[in-house]
Amino acid sequence: MEISSLYEIGSHLINLGAAYGLALPIGWDRETEERSAGIRTFPLVAVASCGFVLIAIAVLGKESAGQARILEGLITGVGFIGGGAILKHGGQASGTATAASLWATGALGAAVGYGLYDIAAFLGLMTFMTLRGSRHLKKAANIQQ
Repeated sequence: MEISSLYEIGSHLINLGAAYGLALPIGWDRETEERSAGIRTFPLVAVASCGFVLIAIAVLGKESAGQARILEGLITGVGFIGGGAILKHGGQASGTATAASLWATGALGAAVGYGLYDIAAFLGLMTFMTLRGSRHLKKAANIQQ
């Protein structure tokens, strides 16, 4: 096996691992809140999104216009998964934050796949902080109603 092939394999493994690692805290947060998606789902969404991007780059080339179709498919597919997390009880819906965070996690994985680590890290951090930090605000809003 050539050195360039080993480098490419290593690069792919690092990207997939980074996507997994950035999504894990988000999944952990959802798991501790006993949501429909959690510690298994979020890292899998990030790794799969990253994997699809890495495959697309390998097959189509990074500069290909076909990359837009890959992103369109990812956005739709992850949105579909998130839609499954939304439950309706009477006139109220629950799971919308989980669905939105799944969507953000798909974007995180795609960003890692394209080597946009700053965007991926920011998406991960903001998603985690929003889920964690907004609990107190949500409880306060529910008390006032």
